[in-house]
Amino acid sequence: MSTPISNVRPKPDKVLTLIADYATKYAVRSDEAYDTARYCLIDTLGCGFEALEYPACTKLLGPIDPETVVPHGARVPGTGFQLDPVQAAFNLGTIIRWLDFNDTWLAAEWGHPSDNLGGILATADWLSRNQKTPLLMRDVLTAMIKAHEIQGVLALENSFNRVGLDHVVLVKVATTAVVAHMLGCSYEQVVNAVSQAWVDGQSLRTYRHAPNTGSRKSWAAGDATSRGVRLALISKTGEMGYPSVLTAKGWGFYDVLFKGKPFRFQRKFGSYVMENVLFKISFPAEFHAQTAAEAAMQVFHEMKKLGKTAEDIAKIRIRTHEAAIRIIDKKGPLNNPADRDHCIQYMVAIPLLFGRLTAADYEDGVAKDPRIDALRKKMTCVEDKRFSRDYLDPKKRSIPNALTVEFKDGTKLKEVAVEYPIGHKRRRKEGMPILVEKFRKNLGRRFPEARCRQILDLCLDAPRLERTPVNEFVDMMVV
Repeated sequence: MSTPISNVRPKPDKVLTLIADYATKYAVRSDEAYDTARYCLIDTLGCGFEALEYPACTKLLGPIDPETVVPHGARVPGTGFQLDPVQAAFNLGTIIRWLDFNDTWLAAEWGHPSDNLGGILATADWLSRNQKTPLLMRDVLTAMIKAHEIQGVLALENSFNRVGLDHVVLVKVATTAVVAHMLGCSYEQVVNAVSQAWVDGQSLRTYRHAPNTGSRKSWAAGDATSRGVRLALISKTGEMGYPSVLTAKGWGFYDVLFKGKPFRFQRKFGSYVMENVLFKISFPAEFHAQTAAEAAMQVFHEMKKLGKTAEDIAKIRIRTHEAAIRIIDKKGPLNNPADRDHCIQYMVAIPLLFGRLTAADYEDGVAKDPRIDALRKKMTCVEDKRFSRDYLDPKKRSIPNALTVEFKDGTKLKEVAVEYPIGHKRRRKEGMPILVEKFRKNLGRRFPEARCRQILDLCLDAPRLERTPVNEFVDMMVV
């Protein structure tokens, strides 16, 4: 005899209520988190401004129907677009992520928590233009801290990439939770919204890996954060949720997509992720190669002192960590910029040849230089078990790489090792002035000098920024 399936609707999964409790009830009290969030805000927007110089990015922007007019819609910083909040979130999220230059979080899963700013800022701006009392930038910073925390804590112990899923599923979940609360959803509606995000949470990593690496990885986060806004808006109408979306036998997320394993949690939600987030300050490069690029720059300058060039190199040994080998150790032809900025050999070759690594260095014009592939063929990656352990150690969270260069004449340079990139928390004092200079430069790509000074002065004045209405802040950045 068959056993009938119980149709008694269960209580919401514990993970759903943990996220909803945090999104709706937790009071952030960390001055360090707010200060870091302010730097994260300006850096993230600056990355978007630089991306607007690339036609492959800008062709995706604007309303879906070119004739659409949204008089009280959200403005997209750096552009003249005024859109509904879902499409505005896609636009902003896409420019933020396009050049792989915004912040990073590395653990069992990796990702870019500032991807959530697309949905957060678009929604906050839209609400501020359509209600009597606008939201303040303090509200945006709070939402950023919470989105970082939801995405980052879920990533600490749960590897979505090992089951073939992309980290943007966590962007969708985090954006949905904080935007639902921002929209004024009830607690039950926030739970429902988060359940909806897990229902359609399966995002394949196909577009990040050979032989299919492609430009979708540059707009996937924009798609995810905009989807989070859409799901929050749907839930605001009272649309039902799916309480056992994770745990349902046979049909839940765990059984279908996570090999039957429940999520593990290393720590409670707080403000840990924002406080420890990694900034890409010097190089627009996949983060596992940031220290490799730093080491390559040091080698370049050492070679200059010795009167040697990249053409004198016989072989290069890259001592690295397991995650880097799994993601960016890549041989063979590189077909597009998305391919190149996920290849550690390419990201080492460019600094060794030219003494730089910029977003433009991934484009076809630079990549066609035959010396790049010739140098790549001389490189070997080897895993250092200690590097792999330190990468996952919550007390270290290092991203180590080391280069040993041997020349054709038989001489070799002393190994250059960099364990903590300049964007690491351990190097905040050194890194933040350079991050501000990066923002200043990116402002100059879109705005006249007087406006740049006005925006920068506001962003560096924390109390004044926090009490600024969101719509007034965004209006400063309209082209």
